[in-house]
Order: sequence, then structure tokens, then C-alpha cells
Amino acid sequence: MAFDRKLLEIVACPVSKAKLEYDKENDRLICKESKLAYPITEGIPVLLENRATPLEA
Repeated sequence: MAFDRKLLEIVACPVSKAKLEYDKENDRLICKESKLAYPITEGIPVLLENRATPLEA
């Protein structure tokens, strides 16, 4: 199931409240402000802080 990019207009990082960007290569949403990546499972972003992974420097 593909990620619907229209969601990027309404979702935000739960930590920083900043806009998220879609990382197509890794199929995840990233927040540059909080430096976290959120997984996408079966086309649905999992926007839970405890499921996020830190972005590589």
C-alpha cells in the first residue's frame, strides 16, 4: 500500500509540531527540527514518539 502524500499537508511531528517530509527511499516521514524519522506501516504513518528513530547526523 502506497503512502498518500496528501497527508503531508495535515500531519506534523508529535514532538516539535513541525512539518514532516516524505523520505521515499526509506519509506518514512522525517522531521528535520526534532531529527526523528517515523516509520510508515502499510501506507499509514506511525507518528508515535516511542516508534521514531533518530536521524543519522
